[in-house]
Amino acid sequence: MIAVATIGMLALLTLVVGLLLAFTPYLMRRNECFAVTVPASAQRDPRLVALKRRYAMVMLALAAAATVASLAAGVLMVSGQDVIGTVLMCAALFVPVVMSFVLMLRNRCKVSALKLSEGWGVRSHQAVASVAEKDLPGAIPLAWDLVYVPVILGTACLGLMLYPSMPDLLPMHADFVGNVNRYVSKTPGSALGFPLAFEAFLAVCFVFSHWMILRSKRPSDPDVPATSALAYGLFARAQSVFLLAMGVLMSAGSGLLFLLSSAGFIGLGQAGLGIMVLCVPLVIGGAVLAIVYGQAGSRVFMGMREDGELLADDDEHWKLGMFYFNPEDVSVFLPKRFGVGWTLNLARPSAWAIVVGIVILTVTFIVLVANLTG
Repeated sequence: MIAVATIGMLALLTLVVGLLLAFTPYLMRRNECFAVTVPASAQRDPRLVALKRRYAMVMLALAAAATVASLAAGVLMVSGQDVIGTVLMCAALFVPVVMSFVLMLRNRCKVSALKLSEGWGVRSHQAVASVAEKDLPGAIPLAWDLVYVPVILGTACLGLMLYPSMPDLLPMHADFVGNVNRYVSKTPGSALGFPLAFEAFLAVCFVFSHWMILRSKRPSDPDVPATSALAYGLFARAQSVFLLAMGVLMSAGSGLLFLLSSAGFIGLGQAGLGIMVLCVPLVIGGAVLAIVYGQAGSRVFMGMREDGELLADDDEHWKLGMFYFNPEDVSVFLPKRFGVGWTLNLARPSAWAIVVGIVILTVTFIVLVANLTG
């Protein structure tokens, strides 16, 4: 039963991610097409429409293939062919992502050539009217993340209560069908330290994502500065609320499931399945938000006026359409050019410090967990 449910969950998550990748071009801002700045009115150009349609069709086919592959991978792992199944599962998860990037680059070249041939350049620079950010909606304050403190403390208290009743050997690893194949001796580190470290790591990741939204550059369309700024504010607020809700759910749920497994109330396989179930609202909810709001709020006001003139163009700062490098921009975070979410200004030293910090934090967490469960 656990194996069947796990296979179903993996296939569902693979399908949702694949569908989101397929429809990404339709979620971008109205003056962008495959990471190229174009006039908003050009979105109706039959050639751009055809490029987006072909991209979506190829990615839909890949999403279907990846879903079938994930199902096959699950069957292989259930039958004991773990190595082949794991390789196939990784391919099902990563091939659509890689192909999305490859197709984006290919179409980006075509859009850039079309932009050059049609003369869709900036003919007159227009300054964006400043809009008082305090009068606009935005991400919720970072103080809301203090809710993680009672969540982690609550897990610690529950762990202390359950610790005396835990067996001397704690289940620490299970195979795909839920059979435990590794135990560790009961210690405060393995019984309490591991779930608390996992909770804290998740909390730090979600808090950082929230802080990134708060510190992000607020994009504004020179044609409709106030409306686009409002749309982005609504997008940022929705994303920050969603991150907080999912962060609390993931951190509290994972810690609770680990403790219940250690205490023998549920099996380790059931705990793993429970964590996968927690991922479902994270993935599906993220996809729904992307469809409703679009990248940076592009779908909030679908009826905004479309001007035929290009008033701003920063294509030169986007390397491969994905990596932003602009030494003159003081912003460290800003919305992605292709995809939903935020990225870094790699021209800022602080951006590289953040990258190094994330690597150090991740390695530290892995080493800590290895020591706690070793």
